[in-house]
Amino acid sequence: QVQLEESGGGLVQAGGSLRLSCAASGRTFSDRRMAWFRQAPGKEREFVADISWSGGATYYTDSVKGRFTISRDNALNTVYLRMNSLKPEDTAVYYCAAGKMGYGTMRRAYAFEYWGQGTQVTVSS
Repeated sequence: QVQLEESGGGLVQAGGSLRLSCAASGRTFSDRRMAWFRQAPGKEREFVADISWSGGATYYTDSVKGRFTISRDNALNTVYLRMNSLKPEDTAVYYCAAGKMGYGTMRRAYAFEYWGQGTQVTVSS
């Protein structure tokens, strides 16, 4: 059974930091683009960041550039999201996802095949 399991969420004050982890099991994802999405209450799920299969290319949505860093360790089948200078507007459930083959660098939810259950990040002001 293929699973993605996020961890590392929690409650943090504005300006603080968290590191999210996404551990994969059931198959390797070293050949897949991996991404983080987030969903705030009452809002649609939005793309946050992605990383190529090798880790050599990353991309971030404008609102997190310079504050968040996505990375991966293919030996551990794990993807990370380091979040610094957190803001209240970063509050959301964060999901990791594995890209579908053949969808290139499309950054919409339908371009991703496997999803974790999400981890809550709450930033207080």
